[in-house]
Amino acid sequence: MTALAGARVLVTGGSSGIGLATARRLRRRGAVLTLSASRPGPLSEVAAALGADWVAADLGSPDGLEQLLRRARADSPDVVVHAAGIGLARRADETSTEEALRLLRVNVLAALAISAVVLPAMRSRRHGHLVFLGSVAGALGVADEAVYSASKAALAAYAGAVGLEGRAHGIRVTSVLPGAVDTPFFVRRGRPYGRTFPRAVSADHVAERIVSAVEHDRGEVVVPAWLRVPIVLRAIAPGTYARLAGRLG
Repeated sequence: MTALAGARVLVTGGSSGIGLATARRLRRRGAVLTLSASRPGPLSEVAAALGADWVAADLGSPDGLEQLLRRARADSPDVVVHAAGIGLARRADETSTEEALRLLRVNVLAALAISAVVLPAMRSRRHGHLVFLGSVAGALGVADEAVYSASKAALAAYAGAVGLEGRAHGIRVTSVLPGAVDTPFFVRRGRPYGRTFPRAVSADHVAERIVSAVEHDRGEVVVPAWLRVPIVLRAIAPGTYARLAGRLG
């Protein structure tokens, strides 16, 4: 088990949603927190309530990312929770290059750059844990969210590779694949979540699974767990999955 009491933990996207819920649970475990988010106002309030340090950084900009990289390099965290992310409810042919690039910078490139900065120290001390907040969309592909799905698929592949590279050096990696979660994410992406099924789960439920995965060194978490069924179906019977997805949405 990984002990979180006294562990230095960096949480990106820590001012709202899953990142905030995870930070709260980590604080209750006794972790020493540094939170990052793009909006300094809400971030400073959350950090004050949790007794955490904070870094306001827009991960979609080179300057913002560099600011957080400097902090991550200096702090050398034991655990990093990559919870920062943005969505985009747009068909592939309706997505501009600028929109796609920003989404990929925030969702993928920032996590890659931060990981590259903290991994050498983790390898040296033979201990560390990286958590990548992906999405079921990355495993299945979701219509009208093509670029978002691609970003989460890339993140999952990167997490898998880093997990293989780091395992012999005491580095653990967790890939988290949630379905719909009741957070402001859907409104910010440009389209509220309007489905009654699957029902959106709470951010705190996902956070509980994240913290448990770190403590017990679990490599992959699907939330809710039943969503592993369509993931497996798509892998073993892609034609059947495509027909069902087209019919059921």
